[in-house]
Amino acid sequence: MTGPLRTAVEGPVLVVGTGLIGTSIALSLRRAGVEVLLDDVDPAALRTAVEMGAGRALDSTQQPAHTEPGARSTAGLPQPMIVLVAVPPLAAAEAVARACERYPDATITDVSSVKAPVLEAAAQRGADMARVVGGHPMAGREVSGAAGARADLLDDRWWILTPCPTTQPARVDAVRRLVQTCGAVAAELSPQEHDRAVALVSHAPQVLSSVLAGELLRARPAYVQIAGQGLRDMTRIAGSSSALWTEILAANAEPVVEVLSGVMERLGRALEDLRSVVDGQAGAIDGLTQALVDGAQGRALIPGKHGAAPLDYAEVAVMVADRPGELARLFVAAGEAGINLEDVRIEHVLGRPSGLVELSVRPAATEPLITALRARGFDVRGWR
Repeated sequence: MTGPLRTAVEGPVLVVGTGLIGTSIALSLRRAGVEVLLDDVDPAALRTAVEMGAGRALDSTQQPAHTEPGARSTAGLPQPMIVLVAVPPLAAAEAVARACERYPDATITDVSSVKAPVLEAAAQRGADMARVVGGHPMAGREVSGAAGARADLLDDRWWILTPCPTTQPARVDAVRRLVQTCGAVAAELSPQEHDRAVALVSHAPQVLSSVLAGELLRARPAYVQIAGQGLRDMTRIAGSSSALWTEILAANAEPVVEVLSGVMERLGRALEDLRSVVDGQAGAIDGLTQALVDGAQGRALIPGKHGAAPLDYAEVAVMVADRPGELARLFVAAGEAGINLEDVRIEHVLGRPSGLVELSVRPAATEPLITALRARGFDVRGWR
């Protein structure tokens, strides 16, 4: 884990928006000892974040009649060095512009998952773009809201910075230090490059996952009942907030259309190949085979641990009783044998109080791991 810097970003940091990401950022800053102020139009969300220890709420005793994000009085509180806007995309541009107006010396950043439209709209609303640094932490969960926030959510995750040509370098440096304080790793792209990249690696996958999961509504319950880990993996993110994702997809529609058009074209060819197989045409399966080969090769391009080149791992399957302490005992056994577990996956066994735990290790560690586990009474079921 990267963890917070010894020398943290200078506070106070004002976090506007106490949803999952805003509260997680606030918690990670508090973990590093940074003073954090919180603001949200939703009193319940703000209260939850405060109760979780994410920071202090802005003084609302002199709150004006309007309740837009960032509009609360800051009477008696220090002025923020950085204002981080963590509101939904449709509200982000206005919140950025308002933060520029209310805090004329602060560096302003946001965490919207779409950059070019938000930054352009903020500029049109009068935001001081010399002080604005667009940002997008590549982290999240399939749950939403402050209650789902975690202080370690940003640890070792990419956080993309998208400064504009007019952004002052000192402002970029300030946000870069905030990113590092949160335990994340900063990278820099133009707003347009960012939007094309996330269309491929985040937004289109959300649509595909949701559409596939939606097919379950039209399936016979008996079919859904036998669902395995593959379907669970592919539909996990379908549980994300539909309202938030509607905003994100609408804001980044053009790049997402480009990605989905390519996917649909290849799916169409796969569909025609399968129809040809049904019709008994010789050689029709060859095109589908190539699609599967391309998929395996494409997946191999996804970075491995810590952003390094992907490595080949062996998987050792162990049946473990579903009771307290068994996973800990399994991990201790691997550790005592001097074996590093690269990844862990658990699949619960149907109708039995146990789970099949797949341990990913370097190939050379396979035999020593199996020997160590069996010596401690574990039921090793297989390896590959």
